[in-house]
Amino acid sequence: MRGDFGSFVTLAVVRSRSDRMFESLSQKLEAVFKKLRGEGRITEANVAETLREVRRVLLDADVNYKVAKQFVEDVRKRAVGQEVLTSITPGQLIIKIIFDEMVKLLGVSRAEIKTSQTPPTVILIAGLQGSGKTTFAAKLGNFLKGKGSNPLLVAADIYRPAAIDQLQTLGKQTGIPVYTDRGSDAVKIAVDSIDFARRNLRDTVIIDTAGRMHIDEEMMREVASIKERTEPHEILFVVDAMTGQDAVNTAKAFHDRLDFDGVVLTKLDGDSRGGAALSIRAVVEKPIKFIGVGEKLDALEPFHPDRIASRILGMGDIVTLVEKAQEQFDEQKALKLEEKFRKSQFSLEDFLDQLREVKKMGPLSQVLGMLPGMNRIPADAQIDDNALVSIEAMIQSMTREERMRPSIINGSRRRRIAIGSGTTVQEVNRLLKQFEEMQKMMKRLTKGNMKRNLKGMRLPIH
Repeated sequence: MRGDFGSFVTLAVVRSRSDRMFESLSQKLEAVFKKLRGEGRITEANVAETLREVRRVLLDADVNYKVAKQFVEDVRKRAVGQEVLTSITPGQLIIKIIFDEMVKLLGVSRAEIKTSQTPPTVILIAGLQGSGKTTFAAKLGNFLKGKGSNPLLVAADIYRPAAIDQLQTLGKQTGIPVYTDRGSDAVKIAVDSIDFARRNLRDTVIIDTAGRMHIDEEMMREVASIKERTEPHEILFVVDAMTGQDAVNTAKAFHDRLDFDGVVLTKLDGDSRGGAALSIRAVVEKPIKFIGVGEKLDALEPFHPDRIASRILGMGDIVTLVEKAQEQFDEQKALKLEEKFRKSQFSLEDFLDQLREVKKMGPLSQVLGMLPGMNRIPADAQIDDNALVSIEAMIQSMTREERMRPSIINGSRRRRIAIGSGTTVQEVNRLLKQFEEMQKMMKRLTKGNMKRNLKGMRLPIH
């Protein structure tokens, strides 16, 4: 991805409320760790004080109290008495220990979906109404399609007519066929869909089952019958992360009846406190396999315990960020862009192209949330995705010559650009000023010590 993303970050504007994953939990943990800085040695006293604060933060995030208690105890056993090396601080050592224990809590490694050697692979989706099951079914189909599979979506929720219509609409959007039979019961629909998949060379069957507003015996019996008759290779329980501790209780109830294989956490882009992610695996002892991070059909991420732990502790998630970038950025374009940076030929025209590419990676708040240190941004200074729309409008209101040579944009041209983009002259001035600063920064990066100069990169906050 090279320097193009750095350019984009430099021109980001911060205004309204963000939906950064685990934002509150991350910021509170950062405040706790600050108290350890400056200590020469980790002692039982300062560890005890720190872990009391960590436990309080976890409980505030709606982590199951038994899970929080055990987590803190595991960290304490590892931390007490450890010498602080000259190259690190006590705070850094505690963060490393907490990171290791958090990865263990979240599942250590990525848990893949089980597949059948003889197609089709049958995946059963279960959960309460409103948890995002139907949308997840389509997202999963889209995800697997991108990996080379030929999935089939199955509308087995016959009690909510809108669920069938919704799945058909999502199927059209993703180009995935949807099996429906409005005259049959859910069990028959699920069974018949597997025969349909075989006849039509579909290698994966994703069955969307009915949910209720709360757990009831009728729903449990039906989904258990579907499991018995279809013998799924994978059962995924979908839960709304915003329900916090209730998500854990619901997961346990479903697991007792279904013995599901994995958990899917939806709405992690919303105002969730992170407690569900840190509690569910420890309580039901089944891995989290996917997380939903937005409404769009590509807003689904495989769950990597180490990457999520890194985000929670404010270390960012560069690996996922690079993976997202590799999916969107053309290698030849990147090479040409790098050459322009070296020759100081990067223009607003180039920036507009890169801005459009970056927008494909998802909401700005999520993308920036993968950068290390983003948990330190004040809570009242949040990322505004609409700022990108204004930036794009301003550049589009310029002539090609103005985009290639911003230095020619005088006062009258700035007024014309502001009127054409529905912005103010002050906003146009700010865009041009930040673009000029970004060009200077990229010129330094191509000449000197890149690591030293990257330390000077800041995200403008307004």
